[in-house]
Formats: sequence, structure tokens, C-alpha cells
Amino acid sequence: MLTIGNFDGVHLGHQALLARVRAAAAARGLPVCVMTFEPHPREYFMPDRAPARISNLRDKFEALRSQGVDRLVVEHFNAHFAGQSPEDFVRNIIVDGLHTRWLLVGDDFRFGAKRAGDIEYLREAGRRFDFVVEQMPTIAHNGVRISSSEVRTALADGNFERAHALLGRPYAITGHVVHGMKLGRKLGFPTLNLRIAHKHPALTGIFVVQVHGLADKPLPAVASLGLRPTVDDSGRVLLEVHLLDFSGDCYGKLVRVEFLQKLRDEAKFDGLAELEAAIAQDTREARAYFAHALDANSPSARRDFATSATDRIS
Repeated sequence: MLTIGNFDGVHLGHQALLARVRAAAAARGLPVCVMTFEPHPREYFMPDRAPARISNLRDKFEALRSQGVDRLVVEHFNAHFAGQSPEDFVRNIIVDGLHTRWLLVGDDFRFGAKRAGDIEYLREAGRRFDFVVEQMPTIAHNGVRISSSEVRTALADGNFERAHALLGRPYAITGHVVHGMKLGRKLGFPTLNLRIAHKHPALTGIFVVQVHGLADKPLPAVASLGLRPTVDDSGRVLLEVHLLDFSGDCYGKLVRVEFLQKLRDEAKFDGLAELEAAIAQDTREARAYFAHALDANSPSARRDFATSATDRIS
């Protein structure tokens, strides 16, 4: 049982499609298979106008796994793959490669060189090669079509409540903690550094976040996601996270950074003194955010938060 798509974000529309595949697979006793692409086709054809990435590959894999996907096929989108005719795509990939018996696609699915293949072509091919083709209608939320574009807009606006509603879960980025320039430590704000493999994240700026994976409860933090224009002109995107009231060796650990609120856009400062002052202000605002959240919670929740904030990992 196969479905094909980019699945950036694995939002509620994707989840509805995957639920239909799971039901069809269960009825036939077959595994659920997803085929996706790396890079995004628009990154290949129009790198300067490619859509921002909601998910890195790790987070996409995990989101698909959580939706009951048994097998994931990642096709490298290159000149050879892009140049396949619709007939070659069907024969080489769907039939000979994946031995597909049942295929579900979205209402805007196109494939093959110059996007020449459409749903009617697929249905005709299914009759010839003996596989069933179904089409999934648009899924809407409060009258608005759920799409990766809508999620990107919500994230770019810092509207994490709407992003949560569209994704069905809080927005987060997962990665291993790597060594950085150690500049934050010198400024008095040591950070966890997570590399962002792609150049177009769906959001940039300074954020209140909480970090999962270092303790038995999420840890409060403030984070910067972007190009670090004051100290780096390489064009490399980095996620830097300063944990509040925490110390410990985190290198190599896998963490999940959950975004809670945007504080400001990224800025280039005139020297390290201005940068240090801005980070100090960001940290104060993050502390105020968590203090306000504590005031809104019960005494037991406050005790849990205090415990999590003082956990230590050696």
C-alpha cells in the first residue's frame, strides 16, 4: 500500500491521508509504504525560490513512523529522476520497484518530466498494471485548506498556536548537540548547538523554547535560529539554545527543541558588547515567559517545573 508526496511537516492533511492508507493496508494485510523525495523537487528546479523547510529528515521520519508507516522510501531527486517520463515513473518506480497493489495520492499530485502525469494517467496505468488508484480530497481546518504552505506561514509569523493546530502537535526541531565556536560560553550564555542541514528553515529569529531529552521533564531555554550575522558570514544556519539554570555535558545527545514564543527577529549588532546585551535581554524575557506560565499553573505544576529546571546531568 503506497502513497507518494513531500510530506513536509506531516500535518493533519498528511495524517488524514496516512490514516486512509493504514485502513486500506489493514484490510488487505499489507504494509504501509511512503515514498518521499530529498531534496524537495522545487529545491532542485528553483533553488533560489524553494519553499522553506518545516521538517528536517529526522523529524519527518519520526512523524511518519508515529503515523504507522512501515516502510519509507526516500528518492534522491536529481536530473535522472526528474527526467523520467510518466510511463517510466510508473513502470520503474511504482510497478517494478515497489510492486504496488494500491496507491493513494493527494488532489494536486503530478509526476514525471514536466509534471506531465496526473491522476487520470495514474488510473489508466493502474488498469494496465493491475494496481488500484485512489485520490484523497482536500482536508480543511476552519474552512482553510490544510497544507505545508499554511504551516510555513504560521511559523514565519511566529504563530505557534496555529502551527500546532495545523500539525496536530507542537512545532519542534530535533538534532544532536555539536561543538560550536564556544562564543556563547565566553559571553556568559553557553549554548547547545544543533546544525540545520538545509538553508531555508521555516522560521528564523530569537525564541522562547523548551528542550526535551536531557531530563525527565522539558527544560526552559531561549534559542536563536538563523545565520548569526554578528559573528558569522558563512551562510550556515544554526540553532543555538541557551538553557536557563542548567549545566552539564550535552555534546552528542539527541534533543528536541520545542518552540513556544517568538521574541524578535535576528539582528546584526555593532560588536560583541551589543550582542551580549541583547542576549541578556532575551534571557530576561524568556524567564518572564516561564514565570508567567508558572503563575497560571497549579502549585504542583510549579514544583515540577522547579525540579526540572534544577536537574543536572553529568
